[in-house]
Amino acid sequence: MLLDLLGVVYDADTPIAGAVAAVERLRRAGLPLRFVSNTTRTPRKAMIEQLAALGIEVTDAELLTPARAAVEWLRRHDCRPHLLVHPDLEAEFSGLEGGNGCAVVVGDAGDAFDYASLNRAFRKLVAGADFVALATNRTFRDADGLFSLDAGAFVAALEFASRRTPVVLGKPSPDFFLSALADVNCPAADAVMVGDDAESDVAGALRAGLGAALLVRTGKYRPGDETRFDPPPTAIVYDLAAAADWILNRAAA
Repeated sequence: MLLDLLGVVYDADTPIAGAVAAVERLRRAGLPLRFVSNTTRTPRKAMIEQLAALGIEVTDAELLTPARAAVEWLRRHDCRPHLLVHPDLEAEFSGLEGGNGCAVVVGDAGDAFDYASLNRAFRKLVAGADFVALATNRTFRDADGLFSLDAGAFVAALEFASRRTPVVLGKPSPDFFLSALADVNCPAADAVMVGDDAESDVAGALRAGLGAALLVRTGKYRPGDETRFDPPPTAIVYDLAAAADWILNRAAA
């Protein structure tokens, strides 16, 4: 089972009703869990601490984020990063100052997105730097309950101006989903994704070959999302508690 976090397990610092108990039910059933988040503002350590404060104990190996995937990509390609990310995330990339090449790494930089920072990244790209996007989500539900621009719009701006296509490391990249399954030796066809983003979480998981993807009506879900992207969800459920019911009923069949 792959679970998104923001909008599925919690909103801001508040657990979604029934979510903590749902995770516990899935664990008791013996289902291997991986938490796959496209959040690119919060460091991994802070995410694990936040989950613990909500009553969900998660090991480092159980949490997969785009920043973690980016660090592995940079090491594999011997590149130093030019970061256009949220200041809180910069520490995730410490120790990568060397390398024979350069890669522009774009995440949700929040207020750090301005003309100067975007133009510096653009100039690196036209000078030949690699282009890495942590994620291309369109929106997210912010702490005030309203929708805010996510990294996707800024990645698209740099792509348009530089005529460069980024390597996308987070959802909906098939490699992101498959890497979450690799260490549990789970065939993709036996895996289920639960998310609130019909495009990145659900359609992305199904295109990666996962056996099922459930769309919850919490988080960023808006009526009609289930028909906006292809392939459509395997099922639409109210929340993570209902998703756990769906999964456990089929596991027992």
